Amino acid sequence: MNPLFSLPRLLFNAGLLALSGSVMAQPPASRSVSVPLTDLSAFQKTSANWRIVGDASASLTQANTLSTQPGTGVLANVPPAKFENGQPYNIQTVQEFGDIDLELDYMMAKGSNSGVYLQGRYEVQLLDSWGVRMPKAGDNGSIYERWDESRPEGSKGYEGHPARQNASRAPGLWQHLKISFQAPRFDASGKKTENAKIVRLELNGVLIHENVNLSGPTRGPIANNEKPTGPLFIQGDHGPVAFRNIQITTYGRPRPELTNLNYEVYKGKFEQEPAYGKLPPEAKGPTSDLSPFVTTLNNEFLVRYTGTLKVQEAGEYRFNLGVPGGGGVLRINNKPVIAKADWRGNGRVELPAGEMPFELIYSKFVDWAKPNIGLAVSGPGIREYSLTSPIADEESTDPIIVEAPTNTLLRSFMDLPGVPATGLMGQNNRGAYRVTHAVSVGSPEQVHYTYDLDNGSVVQVWRGTFLDTTPMWNDRGDGSSRPTGMVQRFGRPALMLAPLATDQVAWPTDTTGSRFRPKGYMLDDQDRPTFRYTSFGATVQDQLRVLDNSHGLRRELTVQNAATPLYARLVTGTAIRPLENGLYMVDGQVYVRIDNAEGAVPVVRSSNGKQELIVPVKSKLTYSILF
Repeated sequence: MNPLFSLPRLLFNAGLLALSGSVMAQPPASRSVSVPLTDLSAFQKTSANWRIVGDASASLTQANTLSTQPGTGVLANVPPAKFENGQPYNIQTVQEFGDIDLELDYMMAKGSNSGVYLQGRYEVQLLDSWGVRMPKAGDNGSIYERWDESRPEGSKGYEGHPARQNASRAPGLWQHLKISFQAPRFDASGKKTENAKIVRLELNGVLIHENVNLSGPTRGPIANNEKPTGPLFIQGDHGPVAFRNIQITTYGRPRPELTNLNYEVYKGKFEQEPAYGKLPPEAKGPTSDLSPFVTTLNNEFLVRYTGTLKVQEAGEYRFNLGVPGGGGVLRINNKPVIAKADWRGNGRVELPAGEMPFELIYSKFVDWAKPNIGLAVSGPGIREYSLTSPIADEESTDPIIVEAPTNTLLRSFMDLPGVPATGLMGQNNRGAYRVTHAVSVGSPEQVHYTYDLDNGSVVQVWRGTFLDTTPMWNDRGDGSSRPTGMVQRFGRPALMLAPLATDQVAWPTDTTGSRFRPKGYMLDDQDRPTFRYTSFGATVQDQLRVLDNSHGLRRELTVQNAATPLYARLVTGTAIRPLENGLYMVDGQVYVRIDNAEGAVPVVRSSNGKQELIVPVKSKLTYSILF
């Protein structure tokens, strides 16, 4: 028998999987539009500091310098040495926008300052905030202050919103900004009925703002009034900055509506959908909401909701369904949209404009899960929203966050998203690579790293908050923890050191034949570890320390009694670019600087479609990871 509903095989934590009334796991169905960067036609006339180029680069050490290469695809601001009054050094789009999702890459020069103004009125600050520990409203990713000259000195700026944590990269590295913005609302007379809002803002993959109300324009807008629409405005009179991959998704189209809702409750454990005509319901009647509390039963029941879905605009719609503790089915216009949801599911469907039959089935049969329903929809010009109401008394799991006010070590599994694995060992339930002997090391400077004891390698580095250990310690935890700041990962772990006959021999893919043996670690008087291991007959001490100003990590490898000459593989990437003074840029995301190689010559080489930075090791090698 192939049951309609079945319990998923890999469910270990009810608290983590319990859903509220909203299911927001999938991206919106609306189509994004790229702002063309082949010329400046998408923007209003501006001064010559703004130009279209093929690439941009900025120095890590020299302030306010941005170099460009000919071509297209990058919008660069190279300000003049002296600003003249009356010149339009800022830039704004021709098109105006209301509700949008904005996604873009940007690069700050050292010491530079800029900002993105949504609707030309609400500024998200762009700044070289490298190494800042406690962001303020003027730091990178923060929402800038409002300003009132009539207020007393020292309080003219108000209602600024600092980023939750500093998720910035170093100057000269590409950063990624993702904003969901809701425009202010107005009634028919033009009176504002709802403030503008930053629904969500991520910087370099880290959530730093959520549901922030904006009572009015921040300092330096194009106008101090508020409107339903406005242009995208970028500040150009403070310092050099470059942009690429500007994507805008617009919203504001009319939402589908559920009407004429009714429910029927059937008592029993239904792993297959019953024949409703042959089975009398325990209860039935009209309802105003898709709520599991139309019944007092906590387990072994099925609720069938029927009604009408009113769609005002034809197009493709995407539905996300959460049905904790059981399974579900969604049908619209008498056709299955989600044919089988085990705890959760999603589906997409082309819908015509008009009214059509709606049917939702929720079968609850797992006794330790709390009943709940979440149904969300997105569509053409419609940001995903919930068709169900949040449950006021929903039991949620508070995250178990480990901070690092002092140097802190924690052993756990560490999963690497996007890194595939094969076999049962070294993978998690989703097939991603799992580091099974990981030590994460946190510092009060808010620069942290994870070390793999099986390979003597650095798995990842990050800046910000230390670890989320909720999946490790909540309920029947799975033993893993997660970094909670801006993370730079280094791919699947491999041996740090290996003997190579020449600098073109392929790097070993595992530890077979290496005689690799971890020997633990020693703590200094500040509880900072130095890792020890033997490999290929050599004894190795591996020490990582936070750099001044929280700019990254310095790593020192000390090698003794090596039977054969060894190489160290410092980093792999798609593109490794040599810069000045032993500095290398890796994929525009991180710098590696060789501080002392005892005269050995580094090599950037190609291998298996990637590039690798390797260097011969004599007795000591020191290099820095700057990010």
